[in-house]
Amino acid sequence: MCGGLYYYFHYERNDPPYDQPPALPEYPPVSILVPCHNEVNNIEDTVEALLAINYPTFEILLIDDGSTDASPQMLDAMARKDSRIRVIHLAKNQGKAVGLNTAAMMAKYDYFLCIDGDSLVDPHCLHWMMRHLVNSPRVGAVSGNPRIRTRSTLIGRIQVGEFSSIIGLIKRAQRTYGKMFTVSGVMVCFRRAALHDAGYWNPDALTEDIDISWRLQMRHWDVRFEPNALCWILMPETLRGLWRQRLRWSMGGTQVLFSQNGLFGRWRHRRMLPVYLEYFTSVLWAYTMAAVFALWTLKHFVTLPPALVIDTLLPEWNGLVIGTTCLLQFAVSMGLDSRYEKGMGRYYYWMIWYPLAFWILNVFTTLVAVPKVLLRGKQRATWKSPDRGLQP
Repeated sequence: MCGGLYYYFHYERNDPPYDQPPALPEYPPVSILVPCHNEVNNIEDTVEALLAINYPTFEILLIDDGSTDASPQMLDAMARKDSRIRVIHLAKNQGKAVGLNTAAMMAKYDYFLCIDGDSLVDPHCLHWMMRHLVNSPRVGAVSGNPRIRTRSTLIGRIQVGEFSSIIGLIKRAQRTYGKMFTVSGVMVCFRRAALHDAGYWNPDALTEDIDISWRLQMRHWDVRFEPNALCWILMPETLRGLWRQRLRWSMGGTQVLFSQNGLFGRWRHRRMLPVYLEYFTSVLWAYTMAAVFALWTLKHFVTLPPALVIDTLLPEWNGLVIGTTCLLQFAVSMGLDSRYEKGMGRYYYWMIWYPLAFWILNVFTTLVAVPKVLLRGKQRATWKSPDRGLQP
């Protein structure tokens, strides 16, 4: 909360409204990369929003990654209608990273806006993101500010506050000490030179956005968050879809813990330590909570030493303090984001369910993710069509 408020007063408060971006000293052309797999229900709206972007010169590369629906024909039809659109067809499903790597090799320009095939971007998003890349040659990537479109269920409404607090506020806080755990893969802008230096996207990474964020920063490229760059996304609204998504996120974060543990011996990477330890503490917390539950269960069957006896799983005074702090964090984050989305306050009521439902979910996904990553080895991450909520 302190870091997010500092970011707001230091960087964000004096910005003009998000729909009135400041002029840039130059407007280098941008290649927009859109990996697609079975996006027949969403890609038309996504491309329509991209074509409405308020920026002088850009091209759109639609990457068909082995789709089995009518997406290939739909992409080709859109390319015939607008000369700014090109389509890349991959013969089989090879994963988002391979699709992005292929498009990067074929892109005309030296800056890439990467978005998902079901996202709707704000017309001014590219302008806001490019101000970082134009004004600072050490910036390698700029993360956008994703907003939730699917809000018809309790799960969807809770995620409105979650993305504001657990994503937006944390990215602001991490930006205050100069490093970020991850960009938002649904919308992020890259400098080609930075990607080339980092080796582009890793086909083995389960979450290519976390992986590339770390490899860029380990190569001393700056990664930033731009709250004015808005993007409207679809999220799961079923328990099964939410589980699959959060398990993948957790496995991606765990991959980073194992692949980047050597940074403890490198003084030049010391600024990544707070980000690493933050996530490590989250994993440790999940296993601690699992141990608490296991001890509480065991006491009903065996006699435990007094020091190991858990009397109750119900929150006591310390649980009340943590829950109240969580709700205060939501209030701060939704207050900061109210300049980008009106009516945020009406979703605050639903946040009372977040500590109960999503903290338990995070415990179980982490418990499953760690052994799955250890046993997985090296294998390519391919597409699986996600749950995209209940759409009108």
